[in-house]
Amino acid sequence: MKFGIQINNYLTSWENVLATIKTVESGPWSSLWVSDHFFPPVGDNVEHKDALEGWSLITAAATVTKRLRLGVLVSGNTYRNPALLAKMAATVDQISNGRLILGIGAGWYKREHEAFGWEFPSPKERSDRLEEAVELIKLLFTTEGPVNYSGQYYQLKDAYFSPPCTQKPHIPILIGGNGEKRTLRTLARLGDICNLDFNAPGSPEVFKHKIGILERHCEEFGRDPKEIKKTLHMPIHLENDKKKAIKYRKIRGEWTLTGSASFIINRIQEYMDVGVEELIFGSVPSKAELYERLNNEILSAFI
Repeated sequence: MKFGIQINNYLTSWENVLATIKTVESGPWSSLWVSDHFFPPVGDNVEHKDALEGWSLITAAATVTKRLRLGVLVSGNTYRNPALLAKMAATVDQISNGRLILGIGAGWYKREHEAFGWEFPSPKERSDRLEEAVELIKLLFTTEGPVNYSGQYYQLKDAYFSPPCTQKPHIPILIGGNGEKRTLRTLARLGDICNLDFNAPGSPEVFKHKIGILERHCEEFGRDPKEIKKTLHMPIHLENDKKKAIKYRKIRGEWTLTGSASFIINRIQEYMDVGVEELIFGSVPSKAELYERLNNEILSAFI
C-alpha cells in the first residue's frame, strides 16, 4: 500500500503550505496533491477567504521536492482548454524530472462556475467533454509531429507539442470520479489511474463494486484492468475522543478515516483487502505538525 496526501490549499498561506510540503517530502509518503478550486469549496461564508491556485502550487512543489509524485486532484476540465492543460502538464513534468501525474475530472462546483463566468454544462455534456478532452490530451502526449483533432467541443489544427513528456510512454492520466456509466467507462478506455473519492465509495464493499464496474468497461475495450492503478481519496482525522469521532463520522460519512490511530489503521486494512493500491488522505489543515503526527501514528504501521 502506498500513501498520498492532498494538502489543503484553502484558508492558509504559502508559508504554511511550503512547510507542509517539506514535511511530506521528508516522510514515507508516495505522492502529494493539491485541489483545483478558486475559492474554498466547502463551508458557509468562506468564499472571500484565501484560496491558492492548484497548478501554481504544484509547479512550486516540483521545485522544492525531489522524490514525491505530484498532481492536482483533480483538474476541472471546464476550467481550461485541454490542449493548454496538456502543455502545462508537460512543462511541470520537465520541471519535476518526470514526477507529474495528470489528474482530470468533469467538474462539479456550479457556484464556482457562476462566480467566475465559466459555462456549467449539463452532466451529460460535462461527461462528453471530459472524454473528448482526455482523448485529445493523450493524442498530444503520444504523437510525433503535428496533431489534428476534430471533436464536437475541441479542435486542433497542425498542433506541434514540444517538449514532449519526460515520462514514457507519457505522463500518467488519472481520471477522478465515481460515475459508473460515463466516468468509469472513459477511464477504462483512456485512463491510467482510477481515483474514487469518499462521496461515493462509502465502504470497502462499495469500492469493490465500483472496481467491478470498471472491469466490465475494460472488457468492452479489450483492456486488462490490471493496467489501471486503483486509488482512493479519503478524509482523515485523528481523534482519540470516541464520542467526538462518532459525531464527526455522522457528519462527514461513516467510512471516513476518523478516530483513534488503531481505528484508522484497521479501517485502512479493510480498504487494502479490497484492492486499494494507494490511499490519498485529504481534509488535513496545512500545518506541518499534523502531518508529522500522521507519519508517526498511521504510516509507521505500514512501513
